[in-house]
Amino acid sequence: QVQLVESGGNLVQPGGSLRLSCAASGFTLGNYDVGWFRRRARGQEREKISCIRKDGRTEFADSVKGRFTISRDNAQNTVYLQMNTVKPEDTAVYYCASTCRSDFGPWGRGTQVTVSS
Repeated sequence: QVQLVESGGNLVQPGGSLRLSCAASGFTLGNYDVGWFRRRARGQEREKISCIRKDGRTEFADSVKGRFTISRDNAQNTVYLQMNTVKPEDTAVYYCASTCRSDFGPWGRGTQVTVSS
């Protein structure tokens, strides 16, 4: 079964860190660009926050640049999003996609990140 599963979301205090995982099954994630997206509230558009290309190049939205990093472990067929110095405005459901384009689908369930003291 071809699928992506996000995990690692949790409640974290402002200034804390969290690592999200995007695990692929049924296909080789290393053959694809991988993007992380988030949706802050139901009904809002998903915001692309980071992307890692097949060749390893990375991209970040201004809102997370300098705080988040993205990496991939092809042996584990997984892409990670390391979130540092998190802020309350990082609260969202986080999704990954086997593309850096927003027109991906179907989306997985995502993983909830809540930043609160």
